[in-house]
Amino acid sequence: MDTVFGVSYNGGVVLATDQVNARSILMYQQNLDKIAELSSHSAMGVSGPNCDLVNFSEYISKNLALYELSNDGLRLSTHAQANFCRGELAKALRKGPFQVNIILGGYDDKTPTGGSLYVMDYLGSCTKAKYGAQGYASNFCLSIMDRDWDENLNEEAAVALVEKCMKELQMRFLINQSNFIIKVIDKEGVRTLKFGADPTDN
Repeated sequence: MDTVFGVSYNGGVVLATDQVNARSILMYQQNLDKIAELSSHSAMGVSGPNCDLVNFSEYISKNLALYELSNDGLRLSTHAQANFCRGELAKALRKGPFQVNIILGGYDDKTPTGGSLYVMDYLGSCTKAKYGAQGYASNFCLSIMDRDWDENLNEEAAVALVEKCMKELQMRFLINQSNFIIKVIDKEGVRTLKFGADPTDN
């Protein structure tokens, strides 16, 4: 039932997820942060069972931190991080699959538009995209993104596009996803723009 959005714009990336931790008919919490920061300038929105979501997010972020420490502070590009994630998902398929679907975004100085976005599923497929949605949200929101996204999008317009998708879900989707968290990744790094419920309030 998880929802993950990603929109790239001229200068960065916007990631958003719902904040609900639920299983079957039970809701456990409504302030979960499903966007894991991988480095100072990259993060990934993850959907899936909470155990796999936390396990895989921490595994990837700690391995990327280890790589940086082992290589004199060299930080992997967003493209390299996406391929590392994809490789780990594929490797786990025949051992113990992670039931996670991911949208990974980051900012690189060498990328023409600055921001880049990668969409992955639990089977290890990975594709670079301008925008994406994971979960049931894709049925409602990919058409909105397809219509409203353009190459000259700025941060304000990208956030407005994500919020438009949230409103559509709240109006059309059977499940009530009341809280969302939005993070922006640009040349300044990863920052939380807004949230429905404070993730630190546990």
